[in-house]
Amino acid sequence: MIPDHRATHLAALAAGVLALAGCSRQEATVAPEVTPVQIAEVTAGPASPPIETTGIIAARDEQRLSFKIGGLVQQVTVREGDIVKRGQLLARLDPTEIAAQVEQARQLADKAARDLARGEALHADQVIPLEQLQNLRTQAEVARAQYQAARFNEQSAVITAPGDGVVLQRQVEERENAAPGQVVLVLGRQDSGYVVRLAVADRHVVRIRRGDVVALTLDAWPGQRFSAIVTQIASAADPGTGLFAIEAQLAATPQPLVSGMVGRASIAPGNGATLPHAPIGAVLEGNGERATVFIADGSVARRREVKVAFITGQGVAIREGLAVGERIVTAGAPYLDDGDAIDVKP
Repeated sequence: MIPDHRATHLAALAAGVLALAGCSRQEATVAPEVTPVQIAEVTAGPASPPIETTGIIAARDEQRLSFKIGGLVQQVTVREGDIVKRGQLLARLDPTEIAAQVEQARQLADKAARDLARGEALHADQVIPLEQLQNLRTQAEVARAQYQAARFNEQSAVITAPGDGVVLQRQVEERENAAPGQVVLVLGRQDSGYVVRLAVADRHVVRIRRGDVVALTLDAWPGQRFSAIVTQIASAADPGTGLFAIEAQLAATPQPLVSGMVGRASIAPGNGATLPHAPIGAVLEGNGERATVFIADGSVARRREVKVAFITGQGVAIREGLAVGERIVTAGAPYLDDGDAIDVKP
């Protein structure tokens, strides 16, 4: 028979062993810790960093209208900002002097025609030689051409709208004397659309090609983005500023655009070449061009090394290590290790 005190110790020892075994079983059944995260898909973006600059909206076709001949301005029917239609009268010269010139040319042409008719009859009667008849013919042709030129100048003393548009500038007032070719009105054609005119430095112009996409925001409509395509690139810098002029055709928009609007433009060079782009919050442990991200592999986070191409205000362009469409951890990424369980939250 076992003494009572030894029996007591054995019972206590057995109880302790059972308690430890129970704890081991409980620890073995505890689920691993799950980290709540948010994820985003890797998207395609430009392969080169965008070029930021300022742009000015303008009508694509701006026509500087003038009179072919000089004279006293009788009437200017429009002012800056007026909308005009094709064929609408815009300005005219005083017709008094012009009509007198046309009449003078007509009278000279009629006289030369009469002289030629008499010369033809005299030559037929062998009164005048052929050389004199030829001179009369030349004089008649010259007088007729001068009359046609006078009539054309009469028609050019009136300015009409060559197309639908808006008056951008009015540079001459009524009763002023306009010189031949002096700009009277500047008209912005609406039927040809609008462009945004930009200026960039030499280190940027070498990266821009025709067809590059331009994203534009205007102060008139905050938060709204307009799209344009580069159509013209200057081959020489402006001597005053040292910048190169860029022109981009704006896509059609329901918003009423006006020449002179100022906006901020972002040019995406590269002719459509793309790289994977990730949100800034998804990229960790940056060191030069190397960084770390976590990929959502089902309910597990996988660490991956990537190479960064460049960083913009919208995200990070990845040169190597990611593919478009992969799910990448954004919120919660700093708290993860490779292989950690994750719970994706909306």
